[in-house]
Amino acid sequence: MTRPANLIFFQSDNHNRQVLGCYGHLIVKTPSLDRIAAAGTRFANAYCASPICCPARASIATGRYPHQTGFWDNAIVYDGSVASWMHRLREQGHAVVAVGKLHFRSSEDDNGFAEEIVPMHLHEARGAVKNLLRGYDAEPRCENNSRWDLYAARSGEGSTHYQDYDRTITAKAIEWLRQHARIGDKPWLLFVSYASPHPPFTVPKRLYDLYPERDMPLPVQFRPGERPEHPALEFLRMTDGTRDMTDEAMLKRVAAAYFGLITHVDEQIGAVLKAAEELGLLETTRVAYTSDHGELFGAHGLFGKKNLYEGAVGVPLLLAGPGVPRGRVVRQLTSHVDLFPTLVEGAGVRLEPRDRDLPGMSLWPAVAGGEAARTAFAEYHAQGSRAGAFMLREGNLKLIYHVGMPPQLFDLGADPDETRDLVAGGSGAKTAPQLERKLRLICDPEDVDRRAKADQRAKVEFWGGRDKVAQADQIIFTPPPGVSKEEAWATRGPSEA
Repeated sequence: MTRPANLIFFQSDNHNRQVLGCYGHLIVKTPSLDRIAAAGTRFANAYCASPICCPARASIATGRYPHQTGFWDNAIVYDGSVASWMHRLREQGHAVVAVGKLHFRSSEDDNGFAEEIVPMHLHEARGAVKNLLRGYDAEPRCENNSRWDLYAARSGEGSTHYQDYDRTITAKAIEWLRQHARIGDKPWLLFVSYASPHPPFTVPKRLYDLYPERDMPLPVQFRPGERPEHPALEFLRMTDGTRDMTDEAMLKRVAAAYFGLITHVDEQIGAVLKAAEELGLLETTRVAYTSDHGELFGAHGLFGKKNLYEGAVGVPLLLAGPGVPRGRVVRQLTSHVDLFPTLVEGAGVRLEPRDRDLPGMSLWPAVAGGEAARTAFAEYHAQGSRAGAFMLREGNLKLIYHVGMPPQLFDLGADPDETRDLVAGGSGAKTAPQLERKLRLICDPEDVDRRAKADQRAKVEFWGGRDKVAQADQIIFTPPPGVSKEEAWATRGPSEA
């Protein structure tokens, strides 16, 4: 068992695994995160459990997949009813405190934290209820091109309330460290969770200027005629109102602004780490970083996440500090569901008997050099999906199984950008069924799809029925604390912040 230590656990929102310097990106500037990787261990093949905010965050908290908890989407979300690693730490006398975005149902629930500082939860404790109409196969198309405009029109120079919120999170985290980090005789855990780099990709001028548009890369397979036309992806484009991507200047602007937001988050993390260093805490405190899911920013003709391509489902995962080897890269397939046993062990806390069926495994053996051969799994049942989608990766082979639609199969060793679907190309006829059989050892996709849609229909009835829910506001992104929907949507002018 590893030696117990404090932990500052940083989390961002919407950070594609490959868009960090320490993961080999040649343009984006992430010096604070790169220092964490150099001082500790980088997990090269980490995955979220579901590529959308609330299900991903529920899996991080519970160590369980959506099909195990029923937290399917951004309206049926974590409510404290399933044990979390936060509950385990708190039950055994450890301080476990959150600062920033959680995206659970409400602070009125017992989510497991001893304290939630400036928390961000579901809007009005309801969330994106309109998307629950998916349960009736009647999910509406996003109105007025608003989701498309979130990228195409709102990426660029300016500022939003999300960056204000991020800076508040940083200040509150530093304040907590100064006031509480030396109190108590047991290791503590401070969870510091930022809203960026979630869209809108609107960034202060000084950050935007770091990334000249002319130098920005274009995404893979974005053009009509080369992008995949799989029916699941066509349905997602339809519900999001995604137009054909032919404007290269727009896509370069999106990339520049996204990179700028990533650098903004890196700066916030750097400020907290500087304060921790000045307080003399880093000798006894570990540091971790991950994101809830990724972001495609145009790849495969898609914006956002909500699919099982690597850019959406792959996440960064870094760990440094006492007992963590410097400069190590773990290539073992890892998942957010592994965080529950890893964080509990890292604090010196016991797992309970009811935790024995957790699907994840502690990552401490891999950190020490004992990597295991295993599969990676993820699933998706939320906005923009006509039916459930499931991912199974074994070695370099990756199956995406779509209920009622053709599967997709990729060889990530030969094709890391997932541009050649082996099923569509005719060479995956034997391998895809073999991986599907292994997927079915984890869950029955058709049964899970039925359960998800049944739960979504039941939630629609809870909120007043189909007609009432159909009239609800379309929630494109959640306003930060103290900010109205209308204020959150408004873009302010150029800023040097």
